[in-house]
Amino acid sequence: MTGAYVAGAVSCVAQLGIPDLLEAAPKSAEELAKEIGADPRALYRLMRATASVGVLSEGPDGKFSQTPMSAVLRSNATPSLRAWTIMGGREWHGRGWSNLEYCVRTGKQAVEQIYGAHVFDFLKQHPAEGQIFNDAMTELSMIDSPAVAEAYNFEGIRSIVDVGGGHGLLLATILKGNPHLRGILYEMPHVIEGAKNGPLKPLLGRCALASGDMFSSVPEGVDAYIMKHIIHDWPDDGCLQILKACRKGVNSGGRLLVVDSVIQPGNDFSPGKFLDLQMLIFPSGCERTEKQFRDLFAASGWRLSRIIPTVASDSIVEGLPAYGSL
Repeated sequence: MTGAYVAGAVSCVAQLGIPDLLEAAPKSAEELAKEIGADPRALYRLMRATASVGVLSEGPDGKFSQTPMSAVLRSNATPSLRAWTIMGGREWHGRGWSNLEYCVRTGKQAVEQIYGAHVFDFLKQHPAEGQIFNDAMTELSMIDSPAVAEAYNFEGIRSIVDVGGGHGLLLATILKGNPHLRGILYEMPHVIEGAKNGPLKPLLGRCALASGDMFSSVPEGVDAYIMKHIIHDWPDDGCLQILKACRKGVNSGGRLLVVDSVIQPGNDFSPGKFLDLQMLIFPSGCERTEKQFRDLFAASGWRLSRIIPTVASDSIVEGLPAYGSL
């Protein structure tokens, strides 16, 4: 039950930039308080608490130093989890979790109840929060994009569209490892603006940036569509619109690659099962089992062909066109 205390404390350490300030050498709470404009005693209590769970380490001289768990909270870490950790402590995120009962009773989204807008509209209306969110998604991509690119064989695919691919880190990783491929990053207009100077910039000779509404259409005439952490954001009706648009646009013999958690039945611990609760609170989607993916694919003109695990927590759910179904 005190997990929320730990998460809040670690988020605060990240937001204050403490790991960045400890990169060169250990420092005391008094030294750090002067640098960031904080109360020394309060800062010490925060750092003492996080050190007790391995985020920072307190020495006998009262100075704090880095640990492997705090090092990933540096802004220049590769990969970094600073923005992801900060996002977990933001007001809108905390208020969402505090309204989990409302979500369970109604099946509706907490952020929409609290702020009167879908979470993605809320983030668009609040650019500072949207930037934290986008940075957090890029950080996660730094971990799972190489895992996806390594796990899947892209031979036989000449063109691929990354649907809802953020600033393009996944697509850039795939293109770098597969020189024969050409790609298209497909996103909302305001996200594409941020992608112009992102990971795809050195690859724009083999990649195009396109914007539009994935619920109505996607770039057509390609060999494959890939979408990471997109399908889990939406309920079935929204997913069907996206997947049908992909089915309509794919070349003969093309493929669909959905990168998400695949929930396993039973009592075994799985981060995906708690991530599924987050989907209930925020985007109003869900994490799915193999059967749910299979049914979703079948209803949108695809046939689930295989599920490929990666060294990250996600799997690649591959679909092939189910001819005659659309």
